[in-house]
Amino acid sequence: MPLLLDPAPAPLHELKPYKSLSNEELSARIEAVRREMGPKLMILGHHYQQDEVIAHSDLRGDSYQLSQMAAASKDCRVIVFCGVHFMAETADILANRPEKLAERGGERVRVILPDMAAGCSMADMAAIDQVEAAWADLGEVIDTSDVTPVTYINSAASLKAFCGRHGGIVCTSSNARAVLQWSFARTKRVFFFPDQHLGRNTALKMGITNDQMPVFDPYETELGGNSEAAIAQSKVILWKGHCSVHQMFRAEHVALFRQKYPGIKILVHPECPQEVNDIADVSGSTSKIIKTVEESPPGTKWAIGTELHLVNRLKQEHPEQEIHFLSPVVCMCATMYRIDLAHLCWSLENLAAGRPVNTIEVDPDITRWSLVALERMLEVK
Repeated sequence: MPLLLDPAPAPLHELKPYKSLSNEELSARIEAVRREMGPKLMILGHHYQQDEVIAHSDLRGDSYQLSQMAAASKDCRVIVFCGVHFMAETADILANRPEKLAERGGERVRVILPDMAAGCSMADMAAIDQVEAAWADLGEVIDTSDVTPVTYINSAASLKAFCGRHGGIVCTSSNARAVLQWSFARTKRVFFFPDQHLGRNTALKMGITNDQMPVFDPYETELGGNSEAAIAQSKVILWKGHCSVHQMFRAEHVALFRQKYPGIKILVHPECPQEVNDIADVSGSTSKIIKTVEESPPGTKWAIGTELHLVNRLKQEHPEQEIHFLSPVVCMCATMYRIDLAHLCWSLENLAAGRPVNTIEVDPDITRWSLVALERMLEVK
């Protein structure tokens, strides 16, 4: 779990009054802090954030990409991450790794999450004690020295550290296939968590079949609900986790849009279930989704299966194309949505007043082993 620095002092400014302010007043006060702090402050905005928050972001991107860019800054001394818990953890790990601390003479970059309740339902589906227990259970049936644990970047730092300790690695949705190839070059099996859909969709494209991919349910008492034979014949052991946003998309939604809009193309994230991923025209990471739209000619019609704020932003930025959200049901990242202008302004003004709130600092041992897994990922081409 991340640690809160300065937990005892009450913040100089309480949050409640900020909720009554208009977006215009909040925006003006946010910009005042940005001017006061200058380049030492960096506000990161994940693609799924609300537009009004994105408007104040110095950088916009995927979680790992944002952390990398912020860590590369020579001026940055405070990161305010408009995202969720695991993203702020990754930013702390990368910005304060040993070589970066040495460059700054030991000075840490403070990482702030404007709302500590901004978590990730997928990341929460795999707790470290559950993964450790599953690893021990699997060891009763197979040789875990011949298994590579792979955690998706969308996971707690403790899981990244678990992978680091056990010869494993981290992946993103962009490099999941390359990471699996790296893993199979070293071991017979992969233990993939927390998102089963990314693991399955990636492995299927590599020729691995569903009967070689049992799903481990941590709430089942015997081998995650699997027989010993199923584990013994496995190639990829998937964790029973998913993204609540991408889980919502269905094959019938694809059929509906193709029937209603002839010539439309279906563009989805690989966190979507197999039934959707298999019949989409394009499947790829958030960055690939954005790039695909950016590079498409005017008049192209898309139904996009990913988070609503991102789809709406693409629609606004590309009026020359026809863009739809691939679901009749509103589907947004509710935890990401918790970061609003009130929380951003509150956290920034407390920071400027010298009473920072919601600082994320990852345990040093977890940081060390997380870096091992992350550095392995960076070596994968």
